[in-house]
Amino acid sequence: MGTSPISNLSVLGTHNWAQMREAFPVTRKWAYFDHAAVAAIPQASHDRIRKWMDEALLEGDAVWPQWSGQFEALRTLVAKLINCQRDEIGLVPNTSFGINMISEGFPWAAGDNVVMPAGEFPSNVYPWMHLADKGVEVRQVPNVGNRVCLDAIASACDSRTRIVTASWVGFASGYRLDPKALASVAHDAGALFLLDAIQGMGVFPIDVEEAGVDFLAADGHKWMCGPEGAGVLYIRKEHLSLIRAINVGWNSVAQGNDYSRVELNIRNATSRYESGTQNLAGFIGLLGALETLERFGLAHDQSALADRVLQISNHLCDELENIGAEILSDRSSVEVKSGIVLFEIPGQESLKLKNHLAEQGVVVSCRLGKLRAAVHAYNDEADVDRLIDGLKNAL
Repeated sequence: MGTSPISNLSVLGTHNWAQMREAFPVTRKWAYFDHAAVAAIPQASHDRIRKWMDEALLEGDAVWPQWSGQFEALRTLVAKLINCQRDEIGLVPNTSFGINMISEGFPWAAGDNVVMPAGEFPSNVYPWMHLADKGVEVRQVPNVGNRVCLDAIASACDSRTRIVTASWVGFASGYRLDPKALASVAHDAGALFLLDAIQGMGVFPIDVEEAGVDFLAADGHKWMCGPEGAGVLYIRKEHLSLIRAINVGWNSVAQGNDYSRVELNIRNATSRYESGTQNLAGFIGLLGALETLERFGLAHDQSALADRVLQISNHLCDELENIGAEILSDRSSVEVKSGIVLFEIPGQESLKLKNHLAEQGVVVSCRLGKLRAAVHAYNDEADVDRLIDGLKNAL
């Protein structure tokens, strides 16, 4: 496969990766390869949430300003990690919520269309299909194998294309596209670009300003390793006036906590879409997770985590092929690889293998009837060995 030998991991600092592994207690029991579904949280998330619970139990809302400070620290950190302005970040429950804020708030006209690759996760399909009663067409462009074809997407766009949308990393295939390249396709067609970043954020670096991303949505419970129900929404500030706030409340207006001043003065910030009371525990946990990832090399312009993930996943692919597995993810170049490895063992039922691996202390998923392993940077060679040994025992 032309992959780098696992010995090259030493250039990234094996001591640091051992420290990162210690930061994720799930490793004490499991070889955990399910980050594309629901990640295990790091110790820092647990500690922050536990502290919040203790304070809620003993203090009530007397320490609410401190909780709010952590909430806003998260907004600042997310903006830093994707290189945007702080007020371009909204903290939302999940990817679906973020996409719906765009799909329902956009000023559509009958005859407009949305263009996307085929095979998107439903969260990035249903919100657009739901626009049919407004006369909006959804154009799903066939892929070439597992590969998103930019030329085909460009050909599907016309003068009525308003938004091009795609997943940064395919949830099943693991194919990673270049956001900047697809944003360019959208802009050349006179459209805007929305990136579903849930399968990339937390590992791969992204500079939304440099890449030309107009909108970005991602839940934090996959590669960002946060709790479920705590995600992020980015809207380029110049588009705020375009996207109508459809879910408004006391937290949507500039005067915020001044409940006696009832004026519909919508904030000039993406936080306008947060509307009301937030999931403080979830977002405080996400702050702990992102602080952990930043500590081990996540930034908007580079990521040691990405290098680590690709090297471990390369090693996994090599070992899988050695036992006769067929790798179905596109691993043809470093630019399209991700931490997601879709594979099968010819003649074997994938669901049975998944369940057998769980009995051996190895967690993977099944997608499209195949096995899916999702590698994070704290995974190591020993985790790969447990997965391979578990498969061998089942064959």
